[in-house]
Amino acid sequence: MDARFAAIAEQLLLIERELRVQGWWDDVSPSAEALSSVEPFSVDTLDFHQWLQWIFLVRMKQILEQDLPLPKVSGILEMAEMVYAERPQESLGLRAELKKFDQLITDAG
Repeated sequence: MDARFAAIAEQLLLIERELRVQGWWDDVSPSAEALSSVEPFSVDTLDFHQWLQWIFLVRMKQILEQDLPLPKVSGILEMAEMVYAERPQESLGLRAELKKFDQLITDAG
């Protein structure tokens, strides 16, 4: 097991918490079609917060639960900065949590 798993699991919970605090957490899943997008961040079918909730968090939890290799790089913060460029204060907490996630992934472990 990768030594970073516990810290990453905690960080995923903090990302989820921030999505909920901001009101960016959906109770209803997008359609199967929307979730099956092949575009990066599903930009053609999902809002960024939906991608975080329904794709990113789900996949990362699967990686941790199944003891799979972690990604080698993460650039989620860069995408968040583009998406929330017009809402810097509102997205500050989420961007901070995503930055910590990116750092955990790029740390050597």
